[in-house]
Amino acid sequence: MKTPTLLKHYKEKVVPTLRAKRQYANVHQIPRLEKIVVTTCMGKHPDRKQAVEDAVAEIAKITGQKPSVTYARKSVANFKLREGEVLGARVTLRSTRMWEFLDRFINVTAPNIRDFRGLPAKSFDGRGNYAVGISDQSIFPEIELDQIKRNIGFDIIFVTTAPTDEEGRDLLNELGLPFRKPNKKTEETT
Repeated sequence: MKTPTLLKHYKEKVVPTLRAKRQYANVHQIPRLEKIVVTTCMGKHPDRKQAVEDAVAEIAKITGQKPSVTYARKSVANFKLREGEVLGARVTLRSTRMWEFLDRFINVTAPNIRDFRGLPAKSFDGRGNYAVGISDQSIFPEIELDQIKRNIGFDIIFVTTAPTDEEGRDLLNELGLPFRKPNKKTEETT
């Protein structure tokens, strides 16, 4: 089986760069990408069951892996939601599929976002993991535009082994994730 291009890039270029930059004593301290989670919630749609089926089909096309369906944990009367009712879909990508998805996301999908100036660099969780929201599935090349029944938004979470946000940002930056450049005017005012 062929090694994904981005994995080869990680091993040959990113690992030595991060090791030199952060002075890691042990090779196991170098942050790595553990998994990518793609998730969606269809709670606001009146025809929730059909919306979740559409979301499952769209996520399967985008990731190449069938997602699992998520269910409501408890009832909420204001949202007309009952415990155990179908709510959304989620897929966890690891190893080869993860690297191939990340490669497609960096090189093809992210530049397709309307008015794209880069991904926000502040979406880290404090432990080196990064999340980005995608408001429309039409930016993915796997989706046929004439087959779209409804707009489906996604959250894509990049889970890393980095202990801090700075180390996670360095890892994702070296992998090629297109972060937004800080604006000089906003830096001067803060």
